Amino acid sequence: MLLRVRVSLPDRPGSLAAVTKVLGAAGADITQVTVLDRGDGEAMDDITLFCPEGTPGESLVAGLRSVPGVRVEGVWPTREAPGTYPELEILKYITAAGDRALTTLVDSLPVLFSADWAAVAAEGRVLYASWRAPQDVALPHDVPARPAASTLEGGLHVIHAPLPPLALTLLLARSEGPAFHRIEVHRLTRILEIFLSLPATERSVARQLRA
Repeated sequence: MLLRVRVSLPDRPGSLAAVTKVLGAAGADITQVTVLDRGDGEAMDDITLFCPEGTPGESLVAGLRSVPGVRVEGVWPTREAPGTYPELEILKYITAAGDRALTTLVDSLPVLFSADWAAVAAEGRVLYASWRAPQDVALPHDVPARPAASTLEGGLHVIHAPLPPLALTLLLARSEGPAFHRIEVHRLTRILEIFLSLPATERSVARQLRA
């Protein structure tokens, strides 16, 4: 199974090596490391791991916490294959999807962001949601001026993004792991900017509204 671990650690030589040694001792195979932040003597990394089925997450966390200066921000499942360029693949599919461009985007975002589900709404009504979304999606009342991350009551982490040209809003949700990082918000913002520039976008939205 693939897991993603977010850790804060001292930004000095040897810190990451100590982390990888602990993960290796726990039987995890590190497939990718992404640096999210560096500054003030500290770094924040997302580490993608392949672990044998049944590997207890608690043992990974306990091992990491034994490394001086390391904080575990979260551990959660991911479906994003490391070492690939998933944004490019998804944008290629969206470009060829025609009237299904909007639903293709919504179905793809949870995989791209190691999230649980995504949904798109107009005037408080959900137009389409990915397959793991709850039956009744609770939409935040206030729409931000630009994509923004927050944690809702109950601990659900979300990015709420307006799509002004289409009079839509998009919600991306993650129930496990840490809150969405600003780098993830920036990444989603860029994907949405490209999506909104595609010729098929307006047609796909019009189709959803008619449905």
